[in-house]
Amino acid sequence: MISVILLGSGNVATHLYKAFKASKSITVKQWYNRTYSSISSYANEVETIDQFSDLKEADIYIMAVSDDSISQLSKDLPFENRLIAHTSGSVSIHDMDKKNQRTVFYPLQTFSKDAELNFSEIPICIEVTEKKNLQFMKNLAEAVGCKPYKINTEQRQTLHLSAVFVNNFTNQLYRIAHEISDAKSINFDILKPLILETAKKVQEMSPYMAQTGPAKRNDKKTIKRHLKQIESKEHKAIYELLTASIKKTHNHR
Repeated sequence: MISVILLGSGNVATHLYKAFKASKSITVKQWYNRTYSSISSYANEVETIDQFSDLKEADIYIMAVSDDSISQLSKDLPFENRLIAHTSGSVSIHDMDKKNQRTVFYPLQTFSKDAELNFSEIPICIEVTEKKNLQFMKNLAEAVGCKPYKINTEQRQTLHLSAVFVNNFTNQLYRIAHEISDAKSINFDILKPLILETAKKVQEMSPYMAQTGPAKRNDKKTIKRHLKQIESKEHKAIYELLTASIKKTHNHR
């Protein structure tokens, strides 16, 4: 059994706890958070603590905390030469205190506390400072059903940037579409099959080949009509920026 101590109480920490608990190869030895109330509801399932002095020995300590907290938390840990990991997409492995053996265990997915996730569909990006820990990190990922990828800090930070485009920015576009449709009393559910089909297509072909729409066709009349329909200056600017980007990609002047 792989023994894990989890540090943090946010969305990632909560989902990791559930995945670790469901694994037959992992035992969550303790769950630490400095604000005990954030994890107290799990006290009947796992030993929950809010003091570093209560930390026990484990195979790995996983810091699922905010990016800004990782460096200081790694310094505050009251032990040396143990295996620690952070779960961030953008923080360098070298930002952790080198008094311990440093690794990264980054699940590339969007996490909301109440959303159910199938961890077998989540890629885990792993990084180590010592080669001897690489197989262990792969085993940890596979123990929750994930496919591990050996990714260095620069690659992981690039993946995180790319993820902002495909997830955060895309979701903001969904919100804008919801606002535009809702203003005309249109049920947003009508757009959901299109959202799913768009995501499905890029599983089977490149985003370049999957592109459709008036900008791709250089349909100037439709673009002009759309711009007249848009009331918000901010939404209009976004439409014009994305239209120009698509036209440039597909060689329309």
